[in-house]
Amino acid sequence: MSDTEGELARNLGFTEAMTMGGGTMIGAGIFILPGIAAEGAGPASSISFAIAGLAALLAAISLSELATGMPIAGGSYHYVNRALGSLFGSIVGWGMWTGLMFASAFYMIGFGQYLVEPIPFFSGRALVILFGLLGLALLVGVNYYGTEESGSFQNVMIGLELVVIVVYLVVGFFYIDAANLEPFAPTGPSGIIATTGLVFVTFLGFEIIATVAEEVKNPGKNIPLTMILSVVSVTLLYVIVMIVSTGVVPFDELGDSLVPVGDVAEVSMGAAGVAAIVAAAALAAISSSNSSILAAARVVFAMGRDNLMQDWLNTTHSRFRTPHRAVIATGLLTGLLVAAGLQVEAIIEVLAEVASFSFLVAYSLVHAAVVVIRRAEPEDYEPDFEIPSVLYPWVPIAGIALSMLVITQMNLAVIGIGIGIIVLGIVWYFLYARRQDIDQSLVGDAIVNGSEGGSVDVDEDRYRVVVPIANPETQKNLLRLAAVSARTHSEGETPEIVAVNITRVPTQTALEQELQFEEQRVETQRELLQSAREAAADLDISLRTRAILGRDIGQTLLTVLEEEAADQVVLGDRGHGRRTKEYIFGSTIDPVLKNAPCDVTIANLRRDEIGDVVALAGPGPHAPVAARRAAEFATLSGTTPTLLNVQPPGDGDEDDDPIAQGEAVIEDVAETAGVKNYESKVLVSEDAQSAILEEVDGYDTVCAGVSEKSSVSKILYGSIAETVKQQTDGSVVMVRGPYETHWEITEAVAERLSA
Repeated sequence: MSDTEGELARNLGFTEAMTMGGGTMIGAGIFILPGIAAEGAGPASSISFAIAGLAALLAAISLSELATGMPIAGGSYHYVNRALGSLFGSIVGWGMWTGLMFASAFYMIGFGQYLVEPIPFFSGRALVILFGLLGLALLVGVNYYGTEESGSFQNVMIGLELVVIVVYLVVGFFYIDAANLEPFAPTGPSGIIATTGLVFVTFLGFEIIATVAEEVKNPGKNIPLTMILSVVSVTLLYVIVMIVSTGVVPFDELGDSLVPVGDVAEVSMGAAGVAAIVAAAALAAISSSNSSILAAARVVFAMGRDNLMQDWLNTTHSRFRTPHRAVIATGLLTGLLVAAGLQVEAIIEVLAEVASFSFLVAYSLVHAAVVVIRRAEPEDYEPDFEIPSVLYPWVPIAGIALSMLVITQMNLAVIGIGIGIIVLGIVWYFLYARRQDIDQSLVGDAIVNGSEGGSVDVDEDRYRVVVPIANPETQKNLLRLAAVSARTHSEGETPEIVAVNITRVPTQTALEQELQFEEQRVETQRELLQSAREAAADLDISLRTRAILGRDIGQTLLTVLEEEAADQVVLGDRGHGRRTKEYIFGSTIDPVLKNAPCDVTIANLRRDEIGDVVALAGPGPHAPVAARRAAEFATLSGTTPTLLNVQPPGDGDEDDDPIAQGEAVIEDVAETAGVKNYESKVLVSEDAQSAILEEVDGYDTVCAGVSEKSSVSKILYGSIAETVKQQTDGSVVMVRGPYETHWEITEAVAERLSA
């Protein structure tokens, strides 16, 4: 039996997911949109943001179910394509790609405005566009070459922006003039709704959480929680920003400004405040535009995977592992949109509204996808989070109705452009995508309430051994050791081996990670499965493989052990490299040795055959585990394991016979281990270490338990097992049994924050 899984490691906790979702939404829109919004609805623009937040919240609820039920890259595009078919997938794919380009152009023009307007010797629309194009070129270059530091840099930018915004609101609150808030809604309800369509562009970031659903810990809880909280918190923030902004500066003056938040800061915070706002706005524009370009490349990649986009655009760079053609195409088209600002006076409003139009259409289809998938009940759809029965189907219905209401109040020119993008998606489907080998939709199943398939229950009671594999071709023996160990626990259900390959990815923007390593993961998974099959071909073992992407291999492996309820993990140790005060085996094995909730076996295999096996049967708590491993491994070579004990010389008293004492220790170890067929050997020596080293030289494989020390960083320093490992020529296997671990305070706090 074999099964194959390809996945991302669940390394993102609540805090990281909130940063991705909420942090992206707290971007350039907060510096650019207040002026445009105030012009459209006056102080009531705060209500426009609230309505836009409500539409985003409804979409977040539907996306939460879909993301936990189908955790795969592509976000809204993938869900619609899977549920409604490739026609609607093509519409949403093209809509999201173009919508993200319009959003990126919107951010970059805002970037130019905040650089040009506050500086006396800078002026002119052409200079705004020039700075916008230069900023865009920088981002295209970053995304073409790729950078491991981009994710950390983005988090720093978001943190700085948030600090500036909080100071802006706190100080600005004391400068509010109630007279500026009258009339509150000068353009009436229609103006409020129309402005909602314009400002919705700022709520696009929450979908990033759905896109990285495979990486989120406890997805059933954290995905809906972070998506909903990020939307609610950002909505409240924008509402307060609009009240403060229109309360400090009259809405008609604010509407005429290209740098509205800067004008408010000039009144409430002076020159220093303006400088801080300009810097924060520039960072926000870069951050938001960068996220849009990355997301656009992700959409193109997902469409290419589903054969809705040509491979030429979907290709990754052979050296940088980035979607270079998609990045260049996105950059060129976005550059044209930025350059259009030279001719179109209201370009920034048009860009924002078209982006909003595209995503309102996409989210309407997402709501429809939830209904279709619920009725079709596909076998592979098992969401950890479901829209509560009291809210279903009212959330999808309300989401569609509100999105359509907002769209109908948009500018006719914007509606025309949006319809043109929809037509582009339809034409592309009929001219290209329809001819490809594409998946069928679930609409037919939904109509007849079709498929009755269910999930396959996993037997958690079977003995399970996890084997991390870095190079399948050179670690077949490691798999065989795991197989023979698992086979000794076949009295109940057939034991199982889970062969895991973990590919480390840089700590950078999550949207790019899986894209960069998709081809590598697929190829590694194929090699892993084939190698594992060959290794265990003659053993009665259930075999399953997992190929995972993770930022930290050790922590990712611990997550796998918990998910699999593993009984044992078998790790390969290369046996070279310098130890440090922080690590004994290295940053991958040490965390597992310390915190794994199961047996840990660390094998340094220097010989192809197990041959004669000896286990050190000392007084340590892990000696019985070493004896058990030795007996298991000896079956591969058809030999009998030797249990070795060393005793100091006696004082001549008959009751102090070292041989008898050693035999008693060995017998106790064997009984505890459940080993019946073994040979015992007792050495008598003042120098136990030298005696052991001399004796084990005659064996092919040595098994030893790790020593117990007060500090994990000293787990093997000075131990006999470590000395044997360093000085013997044979294979060395070090083991420990399961024991209760205790979190250190710093680790516990970090884990709690990310849980």
